[in-house]
Amino acid sequence: MLSVKQEKNGEKMTIFLEGRLDTSSTSELEQWNLKSAIRGVHHLVLDVSNLIYVSSVGLHLLFTTHEAMLRRQGDMVIRGANEGVLEVLNVTGFVEILNIEN
Repeated sequence: MLSVKQEKNGEKMTIFLEGRLDTSSTSELEQWNLKSAIRGVHHLVLDVSNLIYVSSVGLHLLFTTHEAMLRRQGDMVIRGANEGVLEVLNVTGFVEILNIEN
């Protein structure tokens, strides 16, 4: 299960993810319409400090969101990744692609 909360201040948005970012929760985010939510946003922060698991589908979502932000001349930061999430990002090489801040 995934809980999603957002805070928007002008062109900056922070999305707080809590729980598991996997196949079922990724479809929840798609229903929430993440791509629509980030329209007009030039600085996106994904706060994953309460995320306990990321699957390959979740990694794909992070990457496609990152790419969408770059196409819109914006940026995306992943903030607060715990040790388990960081390990997945390291093993898959996503630390080289994504902007990760702790």
